[in-house]
Amino acid sequence: MVLEFATSERSSVGLEWELALVDADSGNLRQVGPAVIEAVADDVRHRFVKPEFMKNTVEVISDVRRTVADAIADLDRGIAAIQEVAGPMRVDLMGSGTHPFAPWAQQKITDKERYATVVDRTQVWGRQQIVYGVHVHVGIEDRAKVLPIVNALLVHLPYLQALSASSPYFGAEDTGYASMRALLFQQLPTAGLPYQFERWEQLERYVDDMLHTGVIDDFTEVRWDVRPAPHFGTIEVRVCDGTSNTRELAALGALVHCLVEHFSTLLDAGRQLPRMPRWFVHENKWRAARYGMDAIIILDDAGNEELVTDALPRLLAELAPTAARLGCLAELGFVHEIAKTGASYQRQRAVAAAHGGGQAAMEAVVAHLVAELRAGRPL
Repeated sequence: MVLEFATSERSSVGLEWELALVDADSGNLRQVGPAVIEAVADDVRHRFVKPEFMKNTVEVISDVRRTVADAIADLDRGIAAIQEVAGPMRVDLMGSGTHPFAPWAQQKITDKERYATVVDRTQVWGRQQIVYGVHVHVGIEDRAKVLPIVNALLVHLPYLQALSASSPYFGAEDTGYASMRALLFQQLPTAGLPYQFERWEQLERYVDDMLHTGVIDDFTEVRWDVRPAPHFGTIEVRVCDGTSNTRELAALGALVHCLVEHFSTLLDAGRQLPRMPRWFVHENKWRAARYGMDAIIILDDAGNEELVTDALPRLLAELAPTAARLGCLAELGFVHEIAKTGASYQRQRAVAAAHGGGQAAMEAVVAHLVAELRAGRPL
């Protein structure tokens, strides 16, 4: 099996944002994704809007850009196109890792053979995927860099998981997790953390084995939290929960963009990239999903630990020169705001507490998330 890696401009960036379609009156999910896609088909902005796994979801995407700010502008264009057609349907857009209360058994899958295959194979786990994420693509100019950078990103995965955590509720219950999405999505057979391959040939052997045994039909069905995207010539970071607003999405996009370029620069200088045993990587993901911004994370292969919010300023300071070079210093600065004012899961819990619990509280959380998306910033 030869897995070709496409030509890509170094540190180009692309963003993908999965969004829920919710009823403007009840806050429940609406199965109108296909109708929305059809309605924007004649709009010049339709290229920024894509269908997704469930009919209650649409995805907005950017073109390949040089800066995170330009990619965010593309997402804004897609959102505007959706809102123009969804408004008359009494449908709002909502960004989060899960829908707080919608019954998973009532959701409908988009009419596409590959999606039907997923549900047929995974059954209850597939039908429970009322989850929404953010994906960040960063261009890699040399295939030899891909796997070392993927493995280094796994060391920094808990920062992204904690900062983006936005799914404390599922089925109208507080799950006790900052990111319930992280635990739900990894139940799919090829989702979750990637294997830490040393050589490209090992990845090709894995893909060959998965194709031979019918686990996948093509590499895009490998849905790892961090994965090579050979057809684009990128590394794709998929671990983040869906954000509720573009300001926080820009922060996460800038953090990923800077990490990849930073590691690429270290490789150019002949430096060895950080790496961590698989068991530490697994533990870090669980801690960040469970405790969010209160997680004590494992920092290195020696097992040193620190509160994520204490470790974060050092990381951001280290990446600041890279951010200046990439033109995303302001967006990287937004990460400080998340640490200071709280991540989405914390704001959601505060809204629920202010509304006394129960269904009214869940509906208030949805209204809050809708409002943040419209505002483009945390509220």
